[in-house]
Amino acid sequence: MRPLPKGRQTRAAILEAALGLASHMGLEGLSIGALAAQMQMSKSGVFAHFGSREELQISVIREYHERFAAEVFAPAIREPRGLPRLRALFERWLRRVSVEIDSGCIYISGAVEFDDRPGAVRDALAQMVRTWHATLETAIRMAIDEGHLHADTDPHQLLFEIHGVILSLHHDARFLRLPGALQHARLAFERMLAHHLAPPPTHQRPKVITPPRARKSRG
Repeated sequence: MRPLPKGRQTRAAILEAALGLASHMGLEGLSIGALAAQMQMSKSGVFAHFGSREELQISVIREYHERFAAEVFAPAIREPRGLPRLRALFERWLRRVSVEIDSGCIYISGAVEFDDRPGAVRDALAQMVRTWHATLETAIRMAIDEGHLHADTDPHQLLFEIHGVILSLHHDARFLRLPGALQHARLAFERMLAHHLAPPPTHQRPKVITPPRARKSRG
């Protein structure tokens, strides 16, 4: 693999530092000045790669989403369709949250920062979250189609409940520092699934039809 051009290498390094800052300080904590100081660059040097603070924030959101997809979505999609894939998506999401306990989830912190602030940054963040939700909803629908979940399962409701577990986990593990939060999240997920699990198909032995005996001819 050929190395990236120097300009792209510099931009990637700046983006890496920006992602670290945003994880700890939020997207609003990002500034060209703070990033320039951390990178030991001039403000104009950082500005040349992004053009504005808003573009820097949007670039961080996109980078975060790409890494989230690589760590959560890509491995899980290799699992069989239906319940195995849905379980894999949730488990890898849990692992991601557990790693972010000491840093923070940009999806969650960004939603708090920009929930009532219209603009390009909010739109980019909301689009990334919708993309992830659509992936989960597709996995739920596949589980229904495969007969793993009841046919009358409401995908939107189950998605809402799964996301609620993740939000509770993030709150209890990161804010309250409660032990056992990860186990509580797993148990809550399995209880939700148990409510929607379809019964396994019954395999009845086929009836053996005995052909009628031929009548003996009288003679």
